[in-house]
Amino acid sequence: MATTSGPQRRFQNPAIFVCDIQEKFRNAVFEFDKVVLTTRKLLRAASALSIPIYVTTQNRARLGDTVAELKTPSLLPESLVRVDADKTRFSMWLPSVSSSLAAQSVSVPAAEIVIVGIEAHICVTQTALDALAAGHRVYVLADGVSSCNREEVPIALARLRQAGAVVTTSESWIYECMGDAALPEFKGIVSLVKETSGQTKEALGALLLLGSKI
Repeated sequence: MATTSGPQRRFQNPAIFVCDIQEKFRNAVFEFDKVVLTTRKLLRAASALSIPIYVTTQNRARLGDTVAELKTPSLLPESLVRVDADKTRFSMWLPSVSSSLAAQSVSVPAAEIVIVGIEAHICVTQTALDALAAGHRVYVLADGVSSCNREEVPIALARLRQAGAVVTTSESWIYECMGDAALPEFKGIVSLVKETSGQTKEALGALLLLGSKI
C-alpha cells in the first residue's frame, strides 16, 4: 500500500513568470507601483517555497532593465531564476523559457504558471495564451498586472478567462500553491502575508476592480 511521507503541496509544478516590469514603464503604466508591490510579495513567497522564476524584459536597451526594487539577490536569486531573457516578441514564451520549463516538468508535465507584469492586454495576454496552448495551467494575478491604459485591463482579463486562464489574486494563489497548513513553510508564508497586508490592500484597491468590470 502506498504511503505518504507527510503533507503534500497542492501545486506540484509551480512557476512564476515576471513579465517586462521595466524602468521605462514606471510613469506610463497605470498603478505601476502596485504591480511592483504584488510582484515583490510573490517573489518572496517563491523564495520561501523554492518556486522557479522566469523573467523577461522587452527591448531592454530602449526600455531599461527590470526595476531595481525587484532586481535584487534576495528576490531574484540565481538558485531560483531559470531564465532572465530580453526579447522583441511580445510573448514570454521564448524557446529558452519553454525548454527550461520542459526540463522542470519532466515528472509532472503540466506546470501551474502564475503571471505578473505588463502590459495586461499585450505581453501578459500573449504569454498566457501561448502557455495554455502548450498544455499548462495558467493563473493571472488581477492585483499584479496592468497596462498604460487602465481600460485595457478588464478586457484582457475577460478574454483570458474565456481562454481558460484563472484570474485570481496573489494571496489566493500563494495559499492554493501550498494547499496544506501542515507544511513546514506555512508559518513563513503567514508571516509574509501579515507583513505585507497593508500593501496587499493598496494593490487590491487600485487594481482588482479593473478585473471585475467585464
